[in-house]
Amino acid sequence: MRTLRSIIFYIWMYGFMVVFGLIGTPLLLGPRSWARKILRVYLKVVWFGMRWILGVTFEVRGREHLTSGGALVASKHMSMWETLAFWEILPDPAIILKKSLIYMPFFGWFAVKLGNISIDRDGGGKALKGMLRDAAQRGREDRQVLIFPEGTRVMPGESPELKPGIAGLYKSMNKPCIPVALNSGVHLETYCGLRKPGLIVVEFLDPIEPGLDKPSFMRELHARINLATDALLAADPAAAPKET
Repeated sequence: MRTLRSIIFYIWMYGFMVVFGLIGTPLLLGPRSWARKILRVYLKVVWFGMRWILGVTFEVRGREHLTSGGALVASKHMSMWETLAFWEILPDPAIILKKSLIYMPFFGWFAVKLGNISIDRDGGGKALKGMLRDAAQRGREDRQVLIFPEGTRVMPGESPELKPGIAGLYKSMNKPCIPVALNSGVHLETYCGLRKPGLIVVEFLDPIEPGLDKPSFMRELHARINLATDALLAADPAAAPKET
């Protein structure tokens, strides 16, 4: 039954992605706000399906920690779900994505139009410099630059070391860094298949002000994200191990 519900949701999510992509492609010729609006309508449709097909909803906590200007947002990453959700949750995000994603039909076209930041992970120092330059520019435009500092999706309970690029962004942007904890991996698989019905919680935490040295920043960010994530997992009944 879980597999069947996942398949139905995949058809729902990707089917409507094609529909909205076809409808919205002409809007790519207009201002960025047009693309953002149709994307948010698409996401409302996705959330509707997620609720009624999978039995999964979500809640956002700690919005008071979002600053009014530019910021660096560093989030835990457990599922593809959050790469979509932050486009609705944050006021005007610029998400750091793998360069290969911008070549995907519809998704990639909108990612470029929305001013996200792509990085070629095999591009070495030149690619890193470009990412830092683009992120600093988005920060000056009062946008929220979102990155998943662990570099890949992780399973609930995992807390790998953070990739060093996050420290470069923190220094070059000179903006507050807002850590984010979440528990999406308890309820959704890597590509949004169903793991367990329930409530996804996304929690913005106290910002880390600019000015820390690299070791202090990395230690503080890692601790805040993972302590808060562990607390969300401990409070989630669906995350509890099965009794034997």
